[in-house]
Amino acid sequence: MSGLRLVTLVALLCSLPTADGGKVLVFPVEGSHWVNMKVLIQELHSRGHHITVIRPKTSMFIRAESLHYESSSLDWKEFEADFMNNFTTRTLQLRREFHTSTAAYFKAREELMMMMHHAHKTVVNQMQDMFEDAKLMQLFQEAKYDVVLTDPCFGGGVLLAHQLGLPLVFNVRWTIMEDGHHTVAPSPLSYVPIPGLKLTDKMTFWQRVLNVLLSLMVRNNYRTIKESYYTPFVHRHFGPNVHYDELVQAADIWLMRTDFTFEFPRPTMPNVDDNLFRMSVRGIAKVLEIGTLNKDNFLEAVKAVLYEPSYRENVQQLSRLHRDQPMKPLDRAMFWIEFVMRHKGAAHLRTNSYKMSWIQYHSIDVIALLVVLVMMMSLICILTVKCLWCKVCGGRKAKLD
Repeated sequence: MSGLRLVTLVALLCSLPTADGGKVLVFPVEGSHWVNMKVLIQELHSRGHHITVIRPKTSMFIRAESLHYESSSLDWKEFEADFMNNFTTRTLQLRREFHTSTAAYFKAREELMMMMHHAHKTVVNQMQDMFEDAKLMQLFQEAKYDVVLTDPCFGGGVLLAHQLGLPLVFNVRWTIMEDGHHTVAPSPLSYVPIPGLKLTDKMTFWQRVLNVLLSLMVRNNYRTIKESYYTPFVHRHFGPNVHYDELVQAADIWLMRTDFTFEFPRPTMPNVDDNLFRMSVRGIAKVLEIGTLNKDNFLEAVKAVLYEPSYRENVQQLSRLHRDQPMKPLDRAMFWIEFVMRHKGAAHLRTNSYKMSWIQYHSIDVIALLVVLVMMMSLICILTVKCLWCKVCGGRKAKLD
């Protein structure tokens, strides 16, 4: 009997998580973003890691008490519930008009920009308060965290990770105003559509024109928000020669909340894992359900998602394709987070392209040199031919005379 107990004990010990129980500092984003982040936190906790979640005291979504993490509740002013409710209702109304009115599309984008300006300004003000709180920053430093896990939809986690000098892992779909892939990887507009246009990777000429125009609009919005809020903050705390884009691109691992089952083939990078998207009718309803949506708004939100053309016919097939892979998405996410913790970062997976100027990145200097060389060679050839022509013609003329 004792032998059986010994075998059972050994089996239990072998089944325990092999990770070293590191310390993870989580800087999440409210709303539906928290749903996915919470899944990662629960799994990290089950593997023996100690999790600390930064949250506002008045958070509508992130609980102060949890079995899976301890919270660092800060006295921050959170986004107003009425503001978010009104924005959600208005966006759903405009969404229904997209197919019949181009003006509704641009009106929706205008209202989205107003909300994003408000949100990013709030985040940067919060980070200013945090950085000026010497006692709080000292507590973070003394905690000796192994990694920061954050959603770069807002820049708070990015700024804090660099201030603490910690490895950085993204749980990402968006970065400020653009798709995460467009930030981290080459995204040729000829076959990589901008999210929101409902285009595929096979675009007509005019669809490509529309894709380019919207891309310019998105980049302008990104630049406006970045220059208005993040650039002054970065220059103040990290130096005048440091740019916010550099801090984002320096992240060690990008865990993308998507999957090529639901996307179109496009370039990616070694430190990007595209396999975290979890999709089901129930899951989408859960994402929309959280928050302060009232009953009518919730029903409208569900209708907007569930009754898209052919959605209900395709969702089961997409789900089967997504599950048909050698490793569960959550296990892949855990591997990369623990990889960064074990190796104190993953600098060998990051591209150095973000350190290059746009002239170097697009090889403008090389192209300019080659053009000059071709022009010089062409000029030499022309002058040589002209010289030979003059000698030949001049010799013949002399003989005739």
